Amino acid sequence: MGAAHLGEEARDALRALGARGLTLATAESLTGGMIGAAVTSVPGASAVYRGGVVAYATGVKAGLLGVDPGLLARHGAVHPDVAAAMAEGARSALAADTGLAVTGVAGPEPQDGMPVGRVYIAVATTGGRTAGLRLDLDGDRELIRFHTALSALSLLTSTITGEPGK
Repeated sequence: MGAAHLGEEARDALRALGARGLTLATAESLTGGMIGAAVTSVPGASAVYRGGVVAYATGVKAGLLGVDPGLLARHGAVHPDVAAAMAEGARSALAADTGLAVTGVAGPEPQDGMPVGRVYIAVATTGGRTAGLRLDLDGDRELIRFHTALSALSLLTSTITGEPGK
């Protein structure tokens, strides 16, 4: 399991989106652009992928993606509603049909009262429909980031196709 597997997940997601004439935007926190890199490694990605925002700092989530500052103040950056707002913010800001967002704690220390390995993923589609996933991952920082990106792409594919993830 590695970059090749991540590339396969990205290819599956792009195929599912492309087959339905949909575009994609991403908003990444803990993965720091890993999802965008996997997507753009697929030949022909430009037909579907509009772009991405690496919103690592909490203020960027509010300022660039439009996440409600009150939500961030109440719950911190690692929360399912924050992931959903990030996905919608990316979708809207980049004029895409679909937004995919990840936020979480890769470690080595807990953040905002959340343990290392806690991750929230969200997919937002046109019409206000959102799918979400919570992960509680084990491993070191790189493993948590990798499995977050892999799970995010899998959730995206299953949301678009209506089929359960792998």
